[in-house]
Amino acid sequence: MSRTLSAPFPAARPRRLRRDPFSRALVRESRLDASDLILPVFVHEGSQPHAIDSMPGVSRLPIEQLLRTAEEAVSLGIPVIALFPAIDPSLKAIDGAEAFNPQGLIPRAVRALKSRFPELGVLTDVALDPYTSHGQDGLPDETGYLINDATVELLVRQALTQAEAGADMVGPSDMMDGRIGAIRDALEASGHIHTRIMAYSVKYASGFYGPFRDAVGSKSALGKADKNTYYVDPGNSDEALREVALDLAEGADMVMVKPGMPYLDVVRRVKDEFRVPTFAYQVSGEYAMLKAAAANGWLAHDVVMMESLLAFKRAGADGVLSYFALDAARLLKK
Repeated sequence: MSRTLSAPFPAARPRRLRRDPFSRALVRESRLDASDLILPVFVHEGSQPHAIDSMPGVSRLPIEQLLRTAEEAVSLGIPVIALFPAIDPSLKAIDGAEAFNPQGLIPRAVRALKSRFPELGVLTDVALDPYTSHGQDGLPDETGYLINDATVELLVRQALTQAEAGADMVGPSDMMDGRIGAIRDALEASGHIHTRIMAYSVKYASGFYGPFRDAVGSKSALGKADKNTYYVDPGNSDEALREVALDLAEGADMVMVKPGMPYLDVVRRVKDEFRVPTFAYQVSGEYAMLKAAAANGWLAHDVVMMESLLAFKRAGADGVLSYFALDAARLLKK
């Protein structure tokens, strides 16, 4: 890589450009805007929000409350809401069949959002773990290993159900092989040619998902099991690039790295290698850590919130899914 040589000190004084707010703003390389943010929201049945203890400030919302949250998101300039379900345990099954019920929670939430706020983008999660009795992202065999191709067939049904409800984007987060191509083919064949796929192309087998599993109710079902046979190993980044290449070849419009801050190096590698719309998910565990530290007075909440979000932009992300989205957008509007 070529480098521009700088004059030696004192002809070069880098602190000159840091002296005043105007010059710092003038030369700032990365910026955060509300349009960079995607707000993940947990939806449940019922009439009242349910607080999530492991995610301070986040609740499972009934659809009516979801609409009020969406109204604020629109007013703040947040372009997309991502929906995640917390369904009644009685509806969970080994094959997660509630995932492709056209009258299920997520299709109804999508229809309500698109009816009230047609300009707001709606992203839905294509994965079976919130719907399965075992908490895994697919259909297991007798040993518990997920059957890849049979799971993909179920994911296609789920994605089509969401697209038919009006979802603008579907986000396959399951990490089954070949699911992007199968979903793209099905969307095209059914006339949903404008439905975008934001592929969770690099989803790591991470310990940072714990609060999310509390939120969607999959933690107790999963028990002591793990997802190491289908999520990416945390030690690998070359493998991450291979996953991205496969998803793009199969028809993904956008790709994502998840979790976010522990994998900023992967975000940068993906952006540099492919130059496609690249997103990062600041996951529940990242959110919970910062919230806990701020609650204890160890960190300044707003400062670290904005710094962490800016880090994604600096690493090359075009956008960030974050539970901080509303708080950050409010600050940006001031």
